[in-house]
Amino acid sequence: MVEPPVLPDYSGASISGIVPALIARPPQRPSWMPHQAWEADRIVLLVLDGLGWEQLEAHAELMPTLSSLAGGPITSVCPSTTATALPSITTGTAPGEHGLVGYRIADSGSVLNVLRWRHDSGGDARQRVPADDFQPIPPFLGVDVPAITKAEFGSTGFTDAHLRGARWCPWAVPSSIVTRTAELSRAGERLVYAYYDGIDKVAHFEGLGEAYRDELRFTDHLVGAVLEAVAPGTAVIVIADHGQVHVGDNNVYLAPEVLAATSFQSGEARFRWLHARSGRAADLLETCTGMYSDVAWVASVEQIVDEGWFGAHLSSAARRRLGDVALVAREPVAFDDPADGGNIELIGRHGGLTSAEMYVPLLVGVR
Repeated sequence: MVEPPVLPDYSGASISGIVPALIARPPQRPSWMPHQAWEADRIVLLVLDGLGWEQLEAHAELMPTLSSLAGGPITSVCPSTTATALPSITTGTAPGEHGLVGYRIADSGSVLNVLRWRHDSGGDARQRVPADDFQPIPPFLGVDVPAITKAEFGSTGFTDAHLRGARWCPWAVPSSIVTRTAELSRAGERLVYAYYDGIDKVAHFEGLGEAYRDELRFTDHLVGAVLEAVAPGTAVIVIADHGQVHVGDNNVYLAPEVLAATSFQSGEARFRWLHARSGRAADLLETCTGMYSDVAWVASVEQIVDEGWFGAHLSSAARRRLGDVALVAREPVAFDDPADGGNIELIGRHGGLTSAEMYVPLLVGVR
């Protein structure tokens, strides 16, 4: 029997619920929120890109600091990818509301690469696609929050989309994350957001081997250094946007009959949207179900919307950005799209709805 996909717990223990819980402060502490975070006067929310709960458990001996913290697993969002997950964290909403429904999104007859904010048809899209129009929800509920992230991301459309209005606190080397969190917490900031991408980057290019394990050791040291440096009484909340799957060169190239019924593709290798040619959606779904159900969950857009994969509410803009048939990898494979110029031979991947990709840590330590 095929296991069902792990769907996000948007109404409960999900990354989209953290910022509203910390800023809006509901009358009671959510059951999934560790009391150490709830009771703290100052909070550092540290996002470790790419650290899944299953990977943390499997390598607990390499990450003694993280393994000693209070908390447990929560779910990412759909798809389990940075372009969708970070806006869900910062806006506190499901993808169906903020509208960044994938890494590559159908937009005005082309496909927008969200992380690069460029259309496949060419050129920087920041002028043609203003970030505050494409993603209209104010990050951090409109509250002034300092955001510690990579300096090179400062002028990107994606940063405008998910950190718009935040106080820009760039870092050039990882050690500066320690410096910035210490300065801001000691200055009395109620909430500080920080982001580190090392684990994800190493997993993509090196896989989940020795280099990955070395990065886990380093990241654990980084978390420990942050905990030691922040002001006394500060809670450091560690979360991630998604986990990882070691895919290697297990690429699936779509069959000619599938391509013949497909106008174009969006999404990414482990959550591939097929946009059907006119009148071919039903045929495309039937063909893909017969050909790829052994390695993927094959679903129509109607099923995905009805089952709330992108949340209970789907804006009209978000609905227009979805395809007709989704190939959501269940096995360690990647669905190739020749039009994706950034689809280089990555070794570790994510985006799908397996437990390895969907469960992420919510851990808390107090200085």
